[in-house]
Amino acid sequence: MNAVPRRFAAAAALASAAVLAAAGPALAHVTVDPQSAPGGGYATVNFKVPNERDDASTVKLEVTLPTDHPLASVMPEPVPGWKATVEDGKLEKPIEMHGEEIDEAPSKITWTADGDGIAPGTFQRFPVSVGRLPEDADRLVFKAVQTYDSDEVVRWIEVPEEGGEAPDSPAPVLKLTASEDGHHGGGSDGASDADDAEPAAETSAADDEGDGTDSTARVLAVVGIVVGLGGLAYGAYAGRRRNA
Repeated sequence: MNAVPRRFAAAAALASAAVLAAAGPALAHVTVDPQSAPGGGYATVNFKVPNERDDASTVKLEVTLPTDHPLASVMPEPVPGWKATVEDGKLEKPIEMHGEEIDEAPSKITWTADGDGIAPGTFQRFPVSVGRLPEDADRLVFKAVQTYDSDEVVRWIEVPEEGGEAPDSPAPVLKLTASEDGHHGGGSDGASDADDAEPAAETSAADDEGDGTDSTARVLAVVGIVVGLGGLAYGAYAGRRRNA
């Protein structure tokens, strides 16, 4: 192979590597699943935490709960190998819950690993029953802090702006929707929350698969374009050599 084709091959390889490197981190942030829930009621949500390091395990997750729209009820589901604690905080403005005025609400959930934590190349879901979801908001932002056993701390606290560019370290966001009757959803009891947990996990699995498939398809498409351009250039070069 002479110098020119080698340069084309090298350029295609570098472009492919750059595309793959750019696509990888985009999926490796803390998210909330499902991504939306009806306002006015209760929901079971999962904080999905992937490990994006090759040489360290995630051993702690801290999720700060919104204070502008406080949640009076927060109940983490037990996760094997993890200890969950819920901290309460004083509210600037009391809220009403089941006919009672409440001046305190959950402000933070912390999960701490009892064992090895989240190993490289894996992820963990942390289910939580939350409510009552506000009816006067269109989303809830949960700022998250991820700690590795290497003492590295990653803060997923940047609030995504509507119509703006995606931040590098986005905070998990739960969108609030209206119920089918045109109002935000009504409350549900604990049994309903338990029933919701399994479908939520199934939805997340489907979303994960879809996200991975779309990302892979985009990567392969770009790589194919790069390689194709390299082939066309090489063909043109070879044609000129033959004509000469």
